Amino acid sequence: MEANSYKAWLQYARKIENKQKDYYSAYFQAITYFEESEVIDAAIQELARAVKGMLDISPDIKKGSIDEQSAGIILKVNSTYVTKEQQRYSKQLDAYQIKQDDEQIIISSGSDKGILYGVFHLLKIVQSDESLEGMLISEKPRNQLRMINQWDNMDGSIERGYAGSSIFYQDNQFIGDGKRIEDYARLLSSVGINAISINNVNVHKVETRLITDLLPEVKKTAAIFRKYGITLFLSINYSSPIEIGGLTTADPLDQDVQVWWAEAAKNIYAQIPDFGGFVVKADSEHRPGPFTYGRDHTDGANMLAKALKPHDGIVIWRCFVYNCLQDWRDRKTDRARAAYDHFQPLDGQFADNVILQVKNGPMDFQVREPVSPLIGALKKTNHLLELQVTQEYTGQQKHLCYLVPQWKEVLNFDTYANGEGTEIHNIIAGDVYEYQYSGLAAVSNIGADLNWTGHDLAQANLYGYGRLCWDPTLDTQELTLEWIHQTYGKLDRLVDSLLQIMLKSWEIYEKYTAPLGVGWMVNPGHHYGPNVDGYEYSLWGTYHYADRDGIGVDRTIETGTGYTEQYYQPNADRYNSLFDCPDELILFFHHVPYTHQLQSGKTVIQTIYDTHFEGVQNVQALHDEWLTLEGEMDEQRFKAISQRLNDQFEHSKQWRDMINTYFYRKSGIEDEQDRIIY
Repeated sequence: MEANSYKAWLQYARKIENKQKDYYSAYFQAITYFEESEVIDAAIQELARAVKGMLDISPDIKKGSIDEQSAGIILKVNSTYVTKEQQRYSKQLDAYQIKQDDEQIIISSGSDKGILYGVFHLLKIVQSDESLEGMLISEKPRNQLRMINQWDNMDGSIERGYAGSSIFYQDNQFIGDGKRIEDYARLLSSVGINAISINNVNVHKVETRLITDLLPEVKKTAAIFRKYGITLFLSINYSSPIEIGGLTTADPLDQDVQVWWAEAAKNIYAQIPDFGGFVVKADSEHRPGPFTYGRDHTDGANMLAKALKPHDGIVIWRCFVYNCLQDWRDRKTDRARAAYDHFQPLDGQFADNVILQVKNGPMDFQVREPVSPLIGALKKTNHLLELQVTQEYTGQQKHLCYLVPQWKEVLNFDTYANGEGTEIHNIIAGDVYEYQYSGLAAVSNIGADLNWTGHDLAQANLYGYGRLCWDPTLDTQELTLEWIHQTYGKLDRLVDSLLQIMLKSWEIYEKYTAPLGVGWMVNPGHHYGPNVDGYEYSLWGTYHYADRDGIGVDRTIETGTGYTEQYYQPNADRYNSLFDCPDELILFFHHVPYTHQLQSGKTVIQTIYDTHFEGVQNVQALHDEWLTLEGEMDEQRFKAISQRLNDQFEHSKQWRDMINTYFYRKSGIEDEQDRIIY
């Protein structure tokens, strides 16, 4: 029997009360469908599994005629004409309606994928004990592409993976665990994810062969995801023509290189006709790319796009490109500027099947950084917003850090790119500019641990990401309650406590780690735990410039790197102003004395002291609150989460003491409250 932690939010827990059970059972005695497909089959299987689990009944499943008036669940595909290109990533075809009509619940859509999404929505309602009477729900995703990027390596490791080894690979081979992969596909599909890349963007030697002799295994994996409406992509090595093709160059303007990629694409689609395309990290952090040959990003991306175009394939080109050999003595070179400086001048020059993938911030998924100015500056180029579900800089799934509140701030940020009201969520949905393709992508946080995510509560980040892909305007509290109800039930005290624990966790994590938007301060390489000067003199360009007089990075137009000018007004002036810049980002944009008074009324140094002491106290309060929930859930999850929170409390004290001591010794300024600082 599957453990509760493994089931995540698809618990399908048995209805204990007879009245409640009888109410739902009246609707779920029969399932009638009218069209056959593997996706419809998956929808029926999910219904049957859930009904057996929640109501202990086995519904009568039958294929009927379209005019038949059967009682129970009706799955009805209403064929809608769309172009071939639209069929794979169509908001219109992913839409569905759920309607209660006498003894029927009718789920209708223009596609079988829409039916599957509707089934998961209906099951969410039943899991949450909500009424079915008078139900009329119409849903359509806001975003076209809703993607997960796996950073799995074929040796079984996962780059930035904090939940065990890969569920796909081991010892440079495919594991072949179809059951585990299918359960992952179910989780993704249940929140509306429709695309996945299954290997690390840093493509190593063995993974380079995924597009050639390892294709038969890729084909098997693609078949599993296809059943759940998810299109498979691969990350590719830009130098593949050299490494596995026998050529002496990977120059995108070389005719032999172009022919090689065209043939490679042709062979892929011969085995996987609905293959999504390539994810590419090029000319970034020592990965090969077109720069080697004096070419630019358009040359590289468009060459691949041309190879994929006959098959309706897509190139997703990551914008995480910067100088990673920076001289720390040089205060004008600024990593934060890099994505905009590289890609904004190329706006409009990319092929229509190229998508630029832009990280949510200009640096690298920090606990706090401003929104990337490149989002909104690309008015003629398809692009995706990239988030990081895996908690690389936010506690690595050892610490609780619920990221939905952070992502909501990003999605609601007004860029002013097309005047007031040009929020990020409107741009990536394609509502502001007419993109062929747009949406979101994120780095996955799952591994082979029984509970998928290492920390049971980290499952909420994966759930929340998928739901925000579908509808970025969802209210944070309502979304969180959805996840709690499905995962842990509706006991009032448990729900109230868990809701507050989740909603406070990001703010608490920020308090005891890097202060006021400066970022980093972590151990190099693995990025876990405090190390204030860990990257201060490195080549990676991630500095805080703390000295005896002050701290922060001057990114102003007048005296700094000029980064603030990449924003539209009034954001540019707001960030450029020492006095208007938000407190939480002051050290990202300005180098200030420790005695600088923030808008809060406190000095910078006192804020550093106070937040780090408060953060530790807040973690202890989270743990104490969790301990009151003993007996409200299964013992396995209760104990596992309790241990994680206890570990977080102990580790938060390390952060507090190392950060506070460092800045006390730098500044020589006493804590106003005379607390112990070493």
